[in-house]
Amino acid sequence: MDVKKIGVLAILGSSFMWALEPVAAKMAYRGSDFLETSAVRAVVITIVAFLYVALTNKANLKVGGRQVGPLVYIALAGTIAADTLYFFAIARSQVINVVMLAHMQPIFIVLFGFFVMRENLTRYDYAGIAVMIVSGLMVTAGTPENLASLRLGGMGDVYVLLATVLWATTAIAMRKYLRTVHSGVITFYRFSIASVLFTIYLLADRPEIRLNIYHVAVGLISAAGTILYYESLKRLKAAQVGALELSTPLFAMVLVLFVPTETVMPMQVAGIAVLLFGVYLLSRKEKTAITFIVD
Repeated sequence: MDVKKIGVLAILGSSFMWALEPVAAKMAYRGSDFLETSAVRAVVITIVAFLYVALTNKANLKVGGRQVGPLVYIALAGTIAADTLYFFAIARSQVINVVMLAHMQPIFIVLFGFFVMRENLTRYDYAGIAVMIVSGLMVTAGTPENLASLRLGGMGDVYVLLATVLWATTAIAMRKYLRTVHSGVITFYRFSIASVLFTIYLLADRPEIRLNIYHVAVGLISAAGTILYYESLKRLKAAQVGALELSTPLFAMVLVLFVPTETVMPMQVAGIAVLLFGVYLLSRKEKTAITFIVD
């Protein structure tokens, strides 16, 4: 199997984890809150990342001096700032707006990838990205009426748009500065830094931290998703990874089939077909081989 197809499978696996994460998070919120969930999640991911490094990289956590800055940036921008903004926005905006804006990340990745990294995309890449953006809109909106009723301008929309831009910048930072760093090492430092900051805040903010088993589940799911995400960035262009992340609504839609209170709309089913076509376009083998950095 060629490098590009492995990258496609990795990001699809990551997207499935992103779809599964909110289900576990809702269970974790029972008797708890987002900050407590985030803190335990970060600690669990740190532990899993270290074990992954121990198994695949001989527990070597060493990074170069020039890589420290990007790692700190990814921790602060991607975990502390973007994740917090996203969940903060959910309570202040329509859910459809939040989901749609969050899945517009490929647009910013394409722009950053072109201007910062000068990535050359094929016509199939451009077509695949466009098709998957359409698919993401179809799946998240559910009905033509919902799509037509999209209204932007509230502060909640601004917050989630900022989170989306921040997530896109971290993808570019990893692709540009950390491609030679082991995926587990990136994950370890990203969430170990975040876990320390979350823990300090919680200890200062409240007398006790409420824990439950679902916090651990969220951490394990997020760890798998994050590691697969970084593995895909080693094998694919940043724009390709961003577009393939739009498969998350597809997996989320499949998961809600097991929830009696949720329904699947005809437009969402059509969105699946559109998304699969987009995956096909993006996974086409390129004439020029993609360079894969071995951990």
